[in-house]
Amino acid sequence: MNVVVAGLMVLASDPGGGSGSQDVQVQSSQDGRTSRLSLKNSQIVISGNGAGGKSDGYRLKRPCWYEPAQDAEGMMKFQQQTTRVDPYEPKSRSETLEPFKEKLGKEGRWWTIAHDSSDPKGLSCQMSMDTYVFVPPNTTPPGGITLAELADIARAALTVPEPKIKLNPDVRSYVNLPTWVWLDNAGETTRSVTATLPGVMSATVVATLSDLTIESGTSDDRAEVKGSGAAPAKAGSAPADAGGPPAKAGGGCGPTGTPYAKGGTFTCGVTYRRASADQPRDVYTLTVTSVWNVAVQDNVVPVAYDPIQASATRDVEVGEVQTTVRGSG
Repeated sequence: MNVVVAGLMVLASDPGGGSGSQDVQVQSSQDGRTSRLSLKNSQIVISGNGAGGKSDGYRLKRPCWYEPAQDAEGMMKFQQQTTRVDPYEPKSRSETLEPFKEKLGKEGRWWTIAHDSSDPKGLSCQMSMDTYVFVPPNTTPPGGITLAELADIARAALTVPEPKIKLNPDVRSYVNLPTWVWLDNAGETTRSVTATLPGVMSATVVATLSDLTIESGTSDDRAEVKGSGAAPAKAGSAPADAGGPPAKAGGGCGPTGTPYAKGGTFTCGVTYRRASADQPRDVYTLTVTSVWNVAVQDNVVPVAYDPIQASATRDVEVGEVQTTVRGSG
Protein backbone atom coordinates (compact mmCIF):
# COMPACT_ATOMS: atom_id res chain seq x y z
CA MET A 1 0.00 0.00 0.00
CA ASN A 2 1.25 3.47 -0.87
CA VAL A 3 0.56 6.86 0.63
CA VAL A 4 0.54 9.39 -2.20
CA VAL A 5 0.39 13.16 -1.83
CA ALA A 6 -0.98 14.80 -4.95
CA GLY A 7 -1.21 18.42 -6.05
CA LEU A 8 -3.60 21.30 -5.40
CA MET A 9 -7.06 20.88 -6.83
CA VAL A 10 -8.60 23.73 -8.83
CA LEU A 11 -11.18 24.66 -6.19
CA ALA A 12 -9.05 23.90 -3.14
CA SER A 13 -8.61 26.71 -0.67
CA ASP A 14 -5.19 25.90 0.78
CA PRO A 15 -6.82 24.67 4.01
CA GLY A 16 -3.67 24.71 6.11
CA GLY A 17 -2.51 28.13 5.01
CA GLY A 18 0.66 26.64 3.61
CA SER A 19 1.75 25.36 0.23
CA GLY A 20 -1.61 23.93 -0.78
CA SER A 21 -4.16 21.28 0.01
CA GLN A 22 -3.29 17.60 -0.18
CA ASP A 23 -5.01 14.62 -1.71
CA VAL A 24 -3.86 11.75 0.49
CA GLN A 25 -4.53 8.37 -1.09
CA VAL A 26 -4.21 5.06 0.71
CA GLN A 27 -4.85 2.09 -1.55
CA SER A 28 -4.90 -1.63 -0.92
CA SER A 29 -6.82 -4.79 -1.79
CA GLN A 30 -7.58 -8.19 -0.31
CA ASP A 31 -9.33 -11.28 -1.65
CA GLY A 32 -10.29 -9.47 -4.83
CA ARG A 33 -11.86 -6.58 -2.91
CA THR A 34 -10.35 -3.12 -3.21
CA SER A 35 -10.48 -0.55 -0.45
CA ARG A 36 -9.26 2.97 -0.95
CA LEU A 37 -9.08 5.95 1.39
CA SER A 38 -8.69 9.10 -0.69
CA LEU A 39 -8.76 12.37 1.27
CA LYS A 40 -9.60 15.22 -1.07
CA ASN A 41 -8.83 18.89 -0.23
CA SER A 42 -7.46 17.75 3.12
CA GLN A 43 -4.42 18.71 5.18
CA ILE A 44 -4.57 15.47 7.18
CA VAL A 45 -1.26 13.60 7.23
CA ILE A 46 -1.21 9.79 7.47
CA SER A 47 1.84 8.12 9.05
CA GLY A 48 2.87 4.96 10.89
CA ASN A 49 3.99 1.39 10.24
CA GLY A 50 0.37 0.29 9.84
CA ALA A 51 -0.03 2.29 6.63
CA GLY A 52 0.79 -0.76 4.55
CA GLY A 53 -0.54 -4.27 4.02
CA LYS A 54 -3.99 -5.42 3.00
CA SER A 55 -7.19 -3.60 3.87
CA ASP A 56 -10.22 -5.06 5.57
CA GLY A 57 -12.45 -2.59 3.71
CA TYR A 58 -13.25 -0.34 6.68
CA ARG A 59 -15.25 2.78 5.73
CA LEU A 60 -15.41 6.15 7.47
CA LYS A 61 -18.54 6.75 9.48
CA ARG A 62 -18.88 10.19 7.85
CA PRO A 63 -17.24 10.72 4.43
CA CYS A 64 -17.08 14.57 4.51
CA TRP A 65 -16.14 17.22 7.07
CA TYR A 66 -14.82 20.76 7.55
CA GLU A 67 -11.16 21.44 8.38
CA PRO A 68 -9.76 24.71 9.81
CA ALA A 69 -8.09 26.87 7.18
CA GLN A 70 -6.91 30.50 7.01
CA ASP A 71 -7.91 33.71 8.71
CA ALA A 72 -9.87 36.34 6.78
CA GLU A 73 -6.81 38.12 5.33
CA GLY A 74 -5.05 34.91 4.31
CA MET A 75 -8.12 33.50 2.61
CA MET A 76 -8.81 36.76 0.77
CA LYS A 77 -5.26 36.81 -0.59
CA PHE A 78 -5.52 33.20 -1.69
CA GLN A 79 -8.86 33.74 -3.41
CA GLN A 80 -7.54 36.79 -5.23
CA GLN A 81 -4.65 34.71 -6.56
CA THR A 82 -6.70 31.71 -7.63
CA THR A 83 -10.21 32.87 -8.55
CA ARG A 84 -10.93 32.71 -12.25
CA VAL A 85 -14.12 33.95 -13.85
CA ASP A 86 -16.07 31.37 -15.83
CA PRO A 87 -17.23 33.07 -19.07
CA TYR A 88 -20.49 31.11 -18.86
CA GLU A 89 -21.08 32.11 -15.23
CA PRO A 90 -23.01 35.39 -14.76
CA LYS A 91 -21.16 36.30 -11.55
CA SER A 92 -18.23 38.72 -11.90
CA ARG A 93 -14.90 38.23 -10.16
CA SER A 94 -15.72 40.93 -7.62
CA GLU A 95 -19.01 39.24 -6.77
CA THR A 96 -17.24 35.93 -6.28
CA LEU A 97 -14.75 37.55 -3.88
CA GLU A 98 -17.40 39.54 -1.97
CA PRO A 99 -18.09 36.92 0.76
CA PHE A 100 -14.38 36.81 1.58
CA LYS A 101 -14.03 40.60 1.49
CA GLU A 102 -16.85 40.97 4.00
CA LYS A 103 -14.85 39.07 6.64
CA LEU A 104 -11.71 41.23 6.40
CA GLY A 105 -10.78 42.67 9.79
CA LYS A 106 -12.97 40.20 11.67
CA GLU A 107 -11.60 37.69 14.16
CA GLY A 108 -12.11 34.12 13.22
CA ARG A 109 -11.08 31.54 10.67
CA TRP A 110 -12.41 30.00 7.51
CA TRP A 111 -13.09 26.28 7.49
CA THR A 112 -13.06 24.38 4.19
CA ILE A 113 -14.66 21.12 3.20
CA ALA A 114 -12.80 17.85 2.62
CA HIS A 115 -14.09 14.38 1.81
CA ASP A 116 -13.18 10.78 1.13
CA SER A 117 -13.64 10.47 -2.62
CA SER A 118 -13.31 6.69 -2.48
CA ASP A 119 -16.61 6.47 -0.62
CA PRO A 120 -19.60 6.38 -3.00
CA LYS A 121 -21.33 8.85 -0.66
CA GLY A 122 -18.32 11.16 -0.30
CA LEU A 123 -19.06 13.57 -3.14
CA SER A 124 -22.78 13.85 -2.43
CA CYS A 125 -21.94 14.47 1.22
CA GLN A 126 -19.64 17.31 0.20
CA MET A 127 -22.20 18.77 -2.22
CA SER A 128 -24.72 19.04 0.61
CA MET A 129 -22.43 21.40 2.55
CA ASP A 130 -21.10 24.91 1.90
CA THR A 131 -17.55 24.98 0.53
CA TYR A 132 -16.42 27.66 3.00
CA VAL A 133 -17.62 28.50 6.51
CA PHE A 134 -16.31 31.41 8.61
CA VAL A 135 -16.46 30.89 12.38
CA PRO A 136 -15.34 32.88 15.46
CA PRO A 137 -12.11 32.00 17.31
CA ASN A 138 -12.07 28.74 19.29
CA THR A 139 -15.24 27.59 17.58
CA THR A 140 -15.95 24.43 15.61
CA PRO A 141 -18.68 24.73 12.98
CA PRO A 142 -21.40 22.10 12.55
CA GLY A 143 -19.75 19.38 10.48
CA GLY A 144 -16.27 20.36 11.65
CA ILE A 145 -13.89 17.44 12.07
CA THR A 146 -13.70 15.97 15.56
CA LEU A 147 -11.00 13.97 17.30
CA ALA A 148 -13.18 10.87 17.04
CA GLU A 149 -13.47 11.36 13.26
CA LEU A 150 -9.71 11.84 12.98
CA ALA A 151 -9.29 8.53 14.80
CA ASP A 152 -11.76 7.01 12.34
CA ILE A 153 -9.58 8.18 9.44
CA ALA A 154 -6.57 6.54 11.09
CA ARG A 155 -8.61 3.35 11.48
CA ALA A 156 -9.57 3.39 7.80
CA ALA A 157 -5.89 3.66 6.85
CA LEU A 158 -4.82 0.92 9.29
CA THR A 159 -3.87 -2.41 7.72
CA VAL A 160 -2.25 -5.62 8.89
CA PRO A 161 -0.07 -8.09 6.96
CA GLU A 162 -1.34 -11.33 5.53
CA PRO A 163 -0.15 -14.22 7.70
CA LYS A 164 2.71 -16.30 6.30
CA ILE A 165 1.90 -19.88 7.21
CA LYS A 166 4.57 -22.34 8.28
CA LEU A 167 3.77 -26.06 8.61
CA ASN A 168 5.54 -29.15 9.84
CA PRO A 169 5.34 -31.53 8.01
CA ASP A 170 5.58 -28.95 5.26
CA VAL A 171 5.07 -30.86 1.99
CA ARG A 172 2.91 -33.81 2.96
CA SER A 173 1.30 -34.92 6.19
CA TYR A 174 -0.16 -38.25 7.22
CA VAL A 175 -3.25 -39.55 8.97
CA ASN A 176 -2.99 -39.17 12.77
CA LEU A 177 0.29 -37.23 12.48
CA PRO A 178 0.08 -33.74 14.08
CA THR A 179 0.63 -30.95 11.56
CA TRP A 180 2.18 -28.01 13.44
CA VAL A 181 1.01 -24.52 12.40
CA TRP A 182 2.71 -21.19 13.15
CA LEU A 183 3.52 -17.86 11.53
CA ASP A 184 6.76 -17.66 9.57
CA ASN A 185 8.75 -14.50 10.38
CA ALA A 186 5.80 -12.88 12.12
CA GLY A 187 7.71 -9.60 12.46
CA GLU A 188 6.15 -6.72 14.36
CA THR A 189 3.07 -7.74 16.32
CA THR A 190 1.94 -4.13 16.80
CA ARG A 191 0.98 -1.80 13.97
CA SER A 192 -0.24 1.78 14.22
CA VAL A 193 -1.46 4.65 12.07
CA THR A 194 -1.56 8.30 13.12
CA ALA A 195 -3.84 10.82 11.42
CA THR A 196 -2.63 14.36 12.05
CA LEU A 197 -4.23 17.69 11.31
CA PRO A 198 -1.04 19.79 11.57
CA GLY A 199 -1.09 22.31 14.38
CA VAL A 200 -4.54 21.21 15.50
CA MET A 201 -4.78 17.61 16.71
CA SER A 202 -3.80 14.02 16.01
CA ALA A 203 -5.10 10.54 16.79
CA THR A 204 -3.34 7.18 16.72
CA VAL A 205 -5.01 3.81 16.25
CA VAL A 206 -3.08 0.67 17.21
CA ALA A 207 -3.58 -2.94 16.12
CA THR A 208 -2.05 -5.66 18.29
CA LEU A 209 -1.71 -9.25 17.08
CA SER A 210 -3.62 -11.27 19.66
CA ASP A 211 -4.50 -14.69 18.28
CA LEU A 212 -4.57 -17.19 15.43
CA THR A 213 -7.63 -19.07 14.29
CA ILE A 214 -7.43 -22.23 12.20
CA GLU A 215 -9.82 -23.89 9.78
CA SER A 216 -8.86 -27.43 8.83
CA GLY A 217 -10.69 -27.32 5.51
CA THR A 218 -12.91 -30.25 6.47
CA SER A 219 -15.30 -31.46 9.17
CA ASP A 220 -14.80 -32.55 12.75
CA ASP A 221 -14.93 -36.25 11.98
CA ARG A 222 -11.99 -35.91 9.60
CA ALA A 223 -9.74 -33.50 11.49
CA GLU A 224 -8.99 -32.29 15.00
CA VAL A 225 -7.81 -28.70 15.35
CA LYS A 226 -5.64 -27.80 18.32
CA GLY A 227 -5.13 -24.18 19.27
CA SER A 228 -7.07 -20.94 19.68
CA GLY A 229 -10.77 -20.92 18.84
CA ALA A 230 -11.03 -21.63 15.15
CA ALA A 231 -13.51 -19.95 12.87
CA PRO A 232 -16.12 -22.16 11.18
CA ALA A 233 -14.99 -23.91 8.03
CA LYS A 234 -15.76 -22.03 4.84
CA ALA A 235 -18.81 -23.06 2.90
CA GLY A 236 -17.96 -25.76 0.43
CA SER A 237 -14.66 -26.62 2.10
CA ALA A 238 -15.85 -30.07 3.19
CA PRO A 239 -17.32 -32.76 0.96
CA ALA A 240 -21.06 -33.28 1.01
CA ASP A 241 -20.76 -36.64 2.75
CA ALA A 242 -18.27 -35.49 5.39
CA GLY A 243 -20.83 -35.32 8.18
CA GLY A 244 -20.46 -33.53 11.52
CA PRO A 245 -19.67 -29.91 12.33
CA PRO A 246 -16.51 -28.09 11.16
CA ALA A 247 -13.36 -28.83 13.12
CA LYS A 248 -12.79 -26.34 15.96
CA ALA A 249 -9.75 -25.52 18.07
CA GLY A 250 -9.42 -25.59 21.81
CA GLY A 251 -6.89 -22.96 22.97
CA GLY A 252 -3.12 -22.60 22.95
CA CYS A 253 -1.96 -20.98 19.70
CA GLY A 254 -1.38 -17.47 21.02
CA PRO A 255 -0.51 -14.64 18.63
CA THR A 256 1.89 -16.53 16.36
CA GLY A 257 1.53 -20.25 17.09
CA THR A 258 4.33 -22.54 18.28
CA PRO A 259 7.20 -23.36 15.90
CA TYR A 260 7.96 -27.05 15.53
CA ALA A 261 10.54 -28.44 17.95
CA LYS A 262 11.59 -32.06 18.06
CA GLY A 263 10.21 -33.54 21.26
CA GLY A 264 8.14 -30.41 21.90
CA THR A 265 4.50 -30.28 22.97
CA PHE A 266 2.01 -29.99 20.12
CA THR A 267 -0.21 -27.02 20.98
CA CYS A 268 -1.25 -25.45 17.66
CA GLY A 269 -2.19 -27.19 14.44
CA VAL A 270 -4.29 -29.95 12.90
CA THR A 271 -4.36 -33.72 13.14
CA TYR A 272 -6.13 -35.16 10.12
CA ARG A 273 -8.00 -38.44 10.74
CA ARG A 274 -8.61 -39.31 7.10
CA ALA A 275 -6.54 -39.00 3.95
CA SER A 276 -7.21 -36.24 1.44
CA ALA A 277 -7.34 -38.52 -1.62
CA ASP A 278 -11.13 -38.07 -1.93
CA GLN A 279 -10.94 -34.28 -1.78
CA PRO A 280 -10.88 -31.81 -4.69
CA ARG A 281 -7.27 -31.69 -6.00
CA ASP A 282 -6.46 -34.41 -3.43
CA VAL A 283 -5.76 -31.83 -0.69
CA TYR A 284 -7.39 -30.12 2.26
CA THR A 285 -7.38 -26.31 2.17
CA LEU A 286 -6.07 -25.11 5.53
CA THR A 287 -6.93 -21.52 6.47
CA VAL A 288 -5.05 -19.53 9.10
CA THR A 289 -6.41 -16.19 10.26
CA SER A 290 -4.47 -13.69 12.34
CA VAL A 291 -6.63 -11.63 14.69
CA TRP A 292 -5.56 -8.10 15.61
CA ASN A 293 -7.24 -6.18 18.42
CA VAL A 294 -7.73 -2.49 17.59
CA ALA A 295 -7.76 0.44 20.02
CA VAL A 296 -7.27 4.20 20.04
CA GLN A 297 -3.94 5.00 21.69
CA ASP A 298 -4.23 6.45 25.20
CA ASN A 299 -8.00 6.12 24.85
CA VAL A 300 -8.17 9.78 23.77
CA VAL A 301 -11.67 9.12 22.45
CA PRO A 302 -14.06 6.42 23.74
CA VAL A 303 -14.29 4.51 20.47
CA ALA A 304 -14.42 0.70 20.26
CA TYR A 305 -13.37 -1.02 17.04
CA ASP A 306 -13.86 -4.63 16.00
CA PRO A 307 -10.69 -6.70 15.54
CA ILE A 308 -9.04 -6.83 12.12
CA GLN A 309 -8.70 -10.31 10.64
CA ALA A 310 -6.33 -11.31 7.86
CA SER A 311 -6.33 -14.81 6.36
CA ALA A 312 -4.14 -17.00 4.19
CA THR A 313 -4.50 -20.59 2.94
CA ARG A 314 -2.26 -23.58 2.38
CA ASP A 315 -2.96 -26.85 0.59
CA VAL A 316 -2.32 -29.85 2.81
CA GLU A 317 -1.96 -33.27 1.24
CA VAL A 318 -2.63 -36.02 3.75
CA GLY A 319 -1.64 -39.58 3.01
CA GLU A 320 -1.89 -42.88 4.82
CA VAL A 321 1.02 -44.93 6.09
CA GLN A 322 0.76 -48.42 4.60
CA THR A 323 1.60 -51.27 6.98
CA THR A 324 2.40 -54.78 5.86
CA VAL A 325 1.91 -57.65 8.37
CA ARG A 326 3.75 -60.92 7.66
CA GLY A 327 2.96 -64.22 9.34
CA SER A 328 5.67 -66.20 11.24
CA GLY A 329 4.69 -69.55 9.69
